[in-house]
Amino acid sequence: MKLQKTLQALSDPIRRQILTNLKQGSLSAGEIASQFDVSGPAISRHLSILKDAGLVRCQRKGKFLVYEINLSVLEEVLQWLTDLKE
Repeated sequence: MKLQKTLQALSDPIRRQILTNLKQGSLSAGEIASQFDVSGPAISRHLSILKDAGLVRCQRKGKFLVYEINLSVLEEVLQWLTDLKE
């Protein structure tokens, strides 16, 4: 279930902060990692979870992996919550 993966991905504060940081624009994996006091492999795992949930998109630009937020998945979650509220 896609919604379950999305909500699980959003449950971690580091992943939520990554999404907040990506609101300003796309960032390379290294730029994202430099903003946290955790290991590179840990950030890589967080990015993998966000990507698997569809919350971020990744593309290679030269030798860098660049991430951007995918707002359409968040819009689906908001729509589900709105429908639930009604």
